[in-house]
Amino acid sequence: MNDPEAQRHGGGRNFLIAALVLIAIVVADQASKAWILTRIGPRGDSNEIKIIPGFLRFIYVENSGAAFGLFQEKSPILTILAMVVIVFLIVYFRRAIAGSLWLSIALGLQLGGALGNVIDRFRHGFVVDFVNVPKWWTFNVADSAITIGVIMLGLYLVTRDPGPEEEKTQSGAPVSEAPHAED
Repeated sequence: MNDPEAQRHGGGRNFLIAALVLIAIVVADQASKAWILTRIGPRGDSNEIKIIPGFLRFIYVENSGAAFGLFQEKSPILTILAMVVIVFLIVYFRRAIAGSLWLSIALGLQLGGALGNVIDRFRHGFVVDFVNVPKWWTFNVADSAITIGVIMLGLYLVTRDPGPEEEKTQSGAPVSEAPHAED
């Protein structure tokens, strides 16, 4: 957006959207995990819930590691790392969010997912995972949101038009002011 006034108004809307996406993901993540804990957790009444027999089921997994079960038993380090990533995303992309609805949704998904898993690490000392597809890792709503948000961020970075300042620095020569693609 070239118009600072339009960017200021759109920026406020986009921050609100990012915040609403973040809140929706944290609520959905924590509610689904609470439900799993009561249904099939350590005190649950069954050990699995078949959603699509042979393809998709809910099971209870205590993940003290990172994504895909990596770095097991490193929860305190992973909690600190997740908090650093959350702060980095907020600081690094705060101006970019103002100019892009797509990016604000992507970052809301990532931040909501990261926060949902950090809440688990503080509450339980591990992350509750429960969505299980055969021959795949067990995951949760927060993990899904992070993955979708990262894919959206990647698409944004690959398909966006660089602004005039970025074009100048990439080519080394000044570029005429051209309109930006907007979401």
